[in-house]
Amino acid sequence: MPLDFTAIDFETANSSTASACSVGMARVRDGEVVATAGWLIQPPPGHDRFFELNTRIHGIRQEDVIGAKGWTEQLVDLAAFVGDDVLVAHNAGFDMTVIRLACEATGEVCPPYRYMCSLQVARKLYELDSYRLPSVAAVAGFMDFAHHDASADALACAHIMIDAAHRTGAYSMTSLAEAANVRISQIRVVEPAPLFDFDAAVAVA
Repeated sequence: MPLDFTAIDFETANSSTASACSVGMARVRDGEVVATAGWLIQPPPGHDRFFELNTRIHGIRQEDVIGAKGWTEQLVDLAAFVGDDVLVAHNAGFDMTVIRLACEATGEVCPPYRYMCSLQVARKLYELDSYRLPSVAAVAGFMDFAHHDASADALACAHIMIDAAHRTGAYSMTSLAEAANVRISQIRVVEPAPLFDFDAAVAVA
């Protein structure tokens, strides 16, 4: 099995992890980046206020997402790009929570993606003062990118994993996980509890 995966990064409009306002992705095949994609997203209703703090970080404003697809509409495009790949993100718990909670906010079924965290991999394999994305990416040979641009961050994340595979001699995501002593996890999809049918219960009684 070759080193195939999709690196992904989300930016959010506010402190709600469901408030995805942009996504960036980088597809890797056999240890090489072969495709990239990214777009703006209208955050789910109720999570669509843009905080000044977030805008200062990523530069995206409320007016920028006018006309962009909402979470539900863009999820089709996201799923088409990702396919069956293992997802990789720097601090992956955040990005996987974005997917899960944005789906929850819009009533969508959350895809049960498998994922690895490049932050965890970096902490196992690199000796650094800082494990922030720019610091780790620089050691991996990917420098001077626009941090907090989702597409640029996803590409940086991809290069970290490619470099980690080269350093360890890993030839697949499974062998890289073993070499770095990290897990390939899966988004935990919690099924909604079935509604209690009072009339049916009474009829049975």
